[in-house]
Amino acid sequence: MLCVLCSMNYFPTVGLEIHSELKTKSKMFCSCVNDPDEKQANTNVCPICMAHPGTLPVINKEAVKKVIKTGLALNCEISNESKFDRKNYFYPDLPKGYQISQLYMPFCKNGFLEINDSPEEPPPFDQKKGAYGVKKIKIREIHLEEDTGKLIHPQGTDYSLVDFNRAGVPLMELVTEPDIHSAKEARRFAEELRLILRYLDVSEADMEKGQLRVEVNISLWEIAKQTQNRTQKHAEEKLGTKVEIKNLNSFRAVEKGIEYEIKRQSEILERGEKVIQETRGWHDTKQITISQREKEESHDYRYFPEPDLPRLHLEISKS
Repeated sequence: MLCVLCSMNYFPTVGLEIHSELKTKSKMFCSCVNDPDEKQANTNVCPICMAHPGTLPVINKEAVKKVIKTGLALNCEISNESKFDRKNYFYPDLPKGYQISQLYMPFCKNGFLEINDSPEEPPPFDQKKGAYGVKKIKIREIHLEEDTGKLIHPQGTDYSLVDFNRAGVPLMELVTEPDIHSAKEARRFAEELRLILRYLDVSEADMEKGQLRVEVNISLWEIAKQTQNRTQKHAEEKLGTKVEIKNLNSFRAVEKGIEYEIKRQSEILERGEKVIQETRGWHDTKQITISQREKEESHDYRYFPEPDLPRLHLEISKS
């Protein structure tokens, strides 16, 4: 499947990072209420989620259970041992100056989700296989972290405000392998995942409230004329320069953002220029992506084991 927008010259490869706020009574590492409907800013906060000196985090057991429950539903391997790490970066909505996350030992890995191979039509029934036509999207990992606060930009002002009610809310991140090759496939995956999260009752997954946020990593590989007729498998062996689109908050934005980025990158390559590895945002009014910053690598965050939390040893009952 080659991209029509690229005039058959480029092969798009897409990976998704999907963040879901978990449906728990309290935050991830403290007893503050996890209430996405709270209207008054900075109400559900305490010395722990505000990172006051001398405070210590405590793991939310229910959040861990919900991540494992999701992993089992998505055919993942559940780790026997897991731990948390510190992801270091400085931003106004991050009170600690770091985020408690997972890099080295996530709770779930090596899963998959099957989606309709033809999102616009009902899947064809294969009488020989006795199954409908589906595509398997591999899931690299599912890990658990804490959410950040929320920046508020009052209209007509030159300043921003920070609401820390969301800071410390349990946040589950799912990372796919780069198995997606069109905007419609990416949208279909996100839609199927939301249905599963709601069925499992692990997240409300309301995109309008920011409870489900999609980030897209997309690259194009130029297909040489002599390889135009090679199989898709051969084409997937090479990847271009990766560009990330952050915080897409609707399925339509996921689809339109990928379509725009395929077009933008293909035009750059057609001019003989190089695509820059960067993070971009989606401008919903203008229907374009906008450059935000150069893309960070994992080593830029100086990950190291979280010293205030123990390792977790997990046993999954087979009954």
